Amino acid sequence: MVIAGVLTLIALLAASDLLVDLREGVTAWHVVAEAMVAVLACLGAFHLLRGAWRLRRRLEAQDRHFSAFRLQAEAWRMGSRKYLDGLSRSIDLQLDQWQLSAAEKDVAFLLLKGLTLKDIAAARGTTEKTARVQSSAVYAKSGLAGRSELSAFFLEDLLPPVAAASAAGPGSDDPR
Repeated sequence: MVIAGVLTLIALLAASDLLVDLREGVTAWHVVAEAMVAVLACLGAFHLLRGAWRLRRRLEAQDRHFSAFRLQAEAWRMGSRKYLDGLSRSIDLQLDQWQLSAAEKDVAFLLLKGLTLKDIAAARGTTEKTARVQSSAVYAKSGLAGRSELSAFFLEDLLPPVAAASAAGPGSDDPR
């Protein structure tokens, strides 16, 4: 916007100088040169302002779409709150059965949310090494080989039967 303002100022100054030069009888090439400067400055300002206006319209449209997405996500959360709370309690009970410490349970929940060990350490105010040791304890106490098995342990049964059948592969007679 500042550049468009400067270009508009240049165009106005060039146009006023052009008027003075025409009254004084300056040579034609000088008048043509100043007229070209004024016209080019106007075109540049117009081009910049038009681009800014288009960008603002696109940003407003994206903001409306994002707001709609946010409302949709919040509606899903509110509608599924009781199920999510139940799932969370069920996971917590299983973590208790595995006899995880409070810190290991925190790490297990963060692993299930998909956080990296670095992110887990930052969220818990520990080092990445501590997060790695605690995640290893989660896997050892649960008898699971890693993050994917931990996630599958809790989430595998959430797949609808059709998705489970297609996940088993074509031609599979596995009823899971």
